[in-house]
Amino acid sequence: MSEIKLSAKTRTSFGKGAARQARRDGMVPGVIYGHGTEPKHVDVEGHGLQLALRTANVLLSLQIADGGTELVIPKAVQKHPLKRSISHVDYLIVKKGEKVTVDVAIVTEGDLAAGNNMLETLQNTISVEAEATNIPTEVTVSIAGLEAGATIHAKDLVLPTGTTLAVDGDLAVLQVVAPQGEEPAAESTEA
Repeated sequence: MSEIKLSAKTRTSFGKGAARQARRDGMVPGVIYGHGTEPKHVDVEGHGLQLALRTANVLLSLQIADGGTELVIPKAVQKHPLKRSISHVDYLIVKKGEKVTVDVAIVTEGDLAAGNNMLETLQNTISVEAEATNIPTEVTVSIAGLEAGATIHAKDLVLPTGTTLAVDGDLAVLQVVAPQGEEPAAESTEA
């Protein structure tokens, strides 16, 4: 995954009024923390950030005016409850080569074995540990030909090179179940 460069500026005023003014100016307030450093309060360009956050676990390179560059991943994103616009972001500083724990989407491919069996998704995402500059966007699992009663566990997932599970390997991720239909009512035989 490549890093996305966004411009930011150090925030010197705080509180609701300052945050509202930043949003009116097309910026999103945020805090950068991690690696034992003092938290940095920043305003990041809003449109570019909104586009970047469409990708899960995106790696951002924040070009801070008068403050250098910080390599970060978004840790917590707060959105307005009605407008769904981004109102605040917490960023975690990462270093190249450092391992981070993130949740990655599980994607299925293929078709189940013939029949009316159904796929039950028990986990939509899986926690993995990966290098900060090489976070996978998804983990793909094949369900081709699976019969009713089959279960796929976390240890059965094929992870990209350099990525390890951050959860118990016996965690059930997907299972195939037979349809639960009602039996037809017995016909009454009256004479």
